[in-house]
Amino acid sequence: MYYSPLNRRQLRRPVILSDGFSAGSSNLDQLWNGLEENGDFRFVTELHAIGRDVIILGYGDRTASIVDNAETAIECVRRTIAERVGQARLTVGGFSMGGIVTRYALAKMEHDSSLPDHETSTYFSYDSPHHGGWFPVALQAFTHFATEQWGDTDGVGPVLQQLSGLLNSPAAKQMARWHIAKPGDTPKPAPERAEFLQKLDELGSWPRSPRKIGVANGVDSGSGNGIKGDVTAVRGDGETLRDTWLKTQAQGDQTVARLQKADGAPVSVRTSGLPDIDGAPGGVFTLPSAAGDTGSFGLAALLMGVLGNKVDPDVITTSCFIPSISAVAAGDIDDPKALYRPIASDASALDAFKCAGRNEGHTVMTEELGSWLVNEIVTAE
Repeated sequence: MYYSPLNRRQLRRPVILSDGFSAGSSNLDQLWNGLEENGDFRFVTELHAIGRDVIILGYGDRTASIVDNAETAIECVRRTIAERVGQARLTVGGFSMGGIVTRYALAKMEHDSSLPDHETSTYFSYDSPHHGGWFPVALQAFTHFATEQWGDTDGVGPVLQQLSGLLNSPAAKQMARWHIAKPGDTPKPAPERAEFLQKLDELGSWPRSPRKIGVANGVDSGSGNGIKGDVTAVRGDGETLRDTWLKTQAQGDQTVARLQKADGAPVSVRTSGLPDIDGAPGGVFTLPSAAGDTGSFGLAALLMGVLGNKVDPDVITTSCFIPSISAVAAGDIDDPKALYRPIASDASALDAFKCAGRNEGHTVMTEELGSWLVNEIVTAE
């Protein structure tokens, strides 16, 4: 809890901010830094200035099922209400997967008569995958392939196992619009996603009593990020790999990856019927690490290098991660026309939304989006 100085260390006007998807348990200091020390907009400070007390909600396992972590969110809401001074209603939401966890939690509290009233006036999401997220199939295939070959190797092995485990975790399977568990699989929604969407639908899909608002780190104009489909994003060759490459996603039938161990047979990874989504408007894939922010395909380039290979220059490092139409619940991301169509103000399932002025990093806190959220929270009263 971070009390507003205006409230004299009493919980009076609570705002719950939920963490999203990543490896292991939440790092609340890291989340705080992303909100406050990002160099662009001090989100917590601005909330404090309007008398809001901030509660940062984290999880013991951010890869666990959204349904399971929603129980933690429900307990957080209950505790907040119990410790609140006065009757001010709550603002509840989160970043990326955190927006889905809290959406599910509030909907369940409305649907389950054994649970108390959530007393929430405003629900918000920040670049959350309401209609699914995009993990490039080529990247999924390479990660699983490399783990199969070198997952037991000292040094790089644990890293590969962790990355493959992330992609095959319950939360990732629930969020990913297309998933593969191993290189030869056909990309499609995982059974875990279908089950989660059914459970969410049984709860009414959305919480009904709060005002629902959200932001996207991508544009609403339909302008993509400039990445073209069916272009080699990264290629490596050397000590452990032979002519191994990943391509950006295109429409129609496509070979998106060629994977070959130096002493093995090549493996082709094909897709069919997917949209050209790597270049779509939306929040782009970011993966901060000790080596810098590698992005999606940049991660594959980094791993190829660590495995002792020379990587061709001019790597396309990143790709769309959360399409704008997913972040503001305004269309199906498997529709190539919808991906690149301007988003109409009345197209969203949200009551109000704001898209960024440019396609930027997923969940990056900016003055443009942060100040809009703060203003919406103020006017909600």
